[in-house]
Amino acid sequence: MKKYHSIAEIFEAFNNINVLIVGDVMIDSYLWGKVDRISPEAPVPIVAVQKKENRLGGAANVAININALGATPILCSVVGNDRSGNELTLLMKELGMKPDGIVQSAGRVTTVKTRVIGNNHQLLRVDDEMIETISREEEDQLYIKIKSLVEKNKIDVIIFEDYDKGVLNESIIERIVNLSKEHQIPTAVDPKKKNFLSYKNVSLFKPNLHELKSGLKVELEKVDASTLESVVESFIQQYKIDAVIVTLSEAGVFYSQHGKNEIIPAHIRNISDVSGAGDTVISVASLCLALGMPSSFTAALANLAGGLVCEKVGVVPIDKQQLLAEASSLLP
Repeated sequence: MKKYHSIAEIFEAFNNINVLIVGDVMIDSYLWGKVDRISPEAPVPIVAVQKKENRLGGAANVAININALGATPILCSVVGNDRSGNELTLLMKELGMKPDGIVQSAGRVTTVKTRVIGNNHQLLRVDDEMIETISREEEDQLYIKIKSLVEKNKIDVIIFEDYDKGVLNESIIERIVNLSKEHQIPTAVDPKKKNFLSYKNVSLFKPNLHELKSGLKVELEKVDASTLESVVESFIQQYKIDAVIVTLSEAGVFYSQHGKNEIIPAHIRNISDVSGAGDTVISVASLCLALGMPSSFTAALANLAGGLVCEKVGVVPIDKQQLLAEASSLLP
């Protein structure tokens, strides 16, 4: 494994990494407008729409963060063979991402989350989605695409980005993990509740504290390194996971690998919005994983990145140069 002599060298190495991302993708749709009256039909505000925008969301936001860090994302998912599915692939192309890993199925509906914002306040969210697990036929189509991409490209790390929308299930997870082992590709997981215990033999597992407690069905009287260690160590051993990073919001992150456990405190921030912070954390952690960086450094850098994006309003990708500057001054 190559030795890096500075954080700048590590960030430069990000530019040569190919990341395959598998999970639930969606469109975040926004309607912005002005409210100056109440409807005569019901006691609800009338929003006079002034602006409309569609953005990539879910696992696609991880791809956007990977791209912002200089690496190459390859996004794989199953969406509907519908207008929104076509819009999603168009948005990918506009950002320079090829839709080679996207399966469009007539049996699915593309997830669209529409937020109605009046006078700069969110008034309503409408979700158009299908959360049933993909069919075996759809799973096979997705796996064939992933296998082809792995065999034809140099894939440095695979990310499972799970939003419990049905693309990931125990079968496809096991098939992809086995494929990654065959090709010696490390795997990173950003889990949700449904498949929490399905990620055996992965390299890095990154839940937040709520997901950890919900997924393992444990209650923690207090959140400290020793308490988390007792919970995480047995999970690591039982599911043969190499390393775990648990995000703890304002308390920072906890990491555990090879018997070493530590909480890295969060840096003091002016928090504006926590949306998308988890996507940034898994993106940074996965690139470090691809480079073979130790979990102590990986957790510290991901902790910095997650905090930085929380200072900005809305779901925004990490600023690579800002992260490099802060990491160079704060990390050893």
